[in-house]
Amino acid sequence: MPKIPFVTLDVFTTTRFGGNPLAVITDASGLDTATMQAIAAEFGYSETTFILPPKDPANTAEVRIFTPTMEIDFAGHPNVGTAQVVAERIAAETGTLPDTLRFEERAGLVVVEILKRDDGALIGTRITAPQPLTLGSAIAVDTFAAAAGLDPAAIRTVNHAPVFASVGLKFAVAELESLDSLAAAVPDTAASRSAQAAYSEDTDHFPVFLYVREEKPASASLSIRARMFAPLDNIPEDPATGSASGALGALLASLDPRPDATLEITIRQGVEMGRESIIHVTADKRDGKVGAITIAGSSVAVMEGFITV
Repeated sequence: MPKIPFVTLDVFTTTRFGGNPLAVITDASGLDTATMQAIAAEFGYSETTFILPPKDPANTAEVRIFTPTMEIDFAGHPNVGTAQVVAERIAAETGTLPDTLRFEERAGLVVVEILKRDDGALIGTRITAPQPLTLGSAIAVDTFAAAAGLDPAAIRTVNHAPVFASVGLKFAVAELESLDSLAAAVPDTAASRSAQAAYSEDTDHFPVFLYVREEKPASASLSIRARMFAPLDNIPEDPATGSASGALGALLASLDPRPDATLEITIRQGVEMGRESIIHVTADKRDGKVGAITIAGSSVAVMEGFITV
């Protein structure tokens, strides 16, 4: 029987068994879409990636990304973790870590920077979101609050209404009034299904991204605490969601009154799950227009083996 190699990592952490787990199928050649979906469902992680030869030889690889229930166009933690796997394998073959990687994905080309210490050792990866910020419909406060299991008074609207935002994958994003509200949130599958039906032109699974601005020293970068629920995708809660973090960074940059600004944002997610994740987002804005969005973090290898198919 053929054996398909895989590795798993914990992403957006430097501590094994923290962060967000990811399975990477390191050679997916010959696997059809149905088999990829079955493997992703078997792992049960929020995402599993499949590495294929690139269609364009100028690029490093084609990367397909699956949740337990569907293939998606783009995601943050799968790219951050997959890039570390690919970079380390290139280094093992050539003796040198690459500086950049180029991944072909359904959302477009994802360019990855390999982050290194002064001695050249890999310390993390930084991806550039494949698409500019796009905003969808504003979402009724009552609808959003119900999907998050909260009283509508917990939703903070002084800066923006709940809204769909994307830099490659769309999320329903809302700011909350307090960390207590964030801790109290509970995904509601029935309410999420109703919300998806109400906003079917914007979403097919209504993933909810909640955030609170944390207290911080005046000299520090913006500090955010966040949670993400996607019960319609069999993900009750995600420990780290890089694509949503990138969308939030772009949204906050668009709301910044300055025509030129670079926002450095540190997002902590997964705290309530006991899997703290640290996501670094940079959002660049020039002449009033949001430009490049980068998402960075570290990953730790956990397991490797083979799948028999």
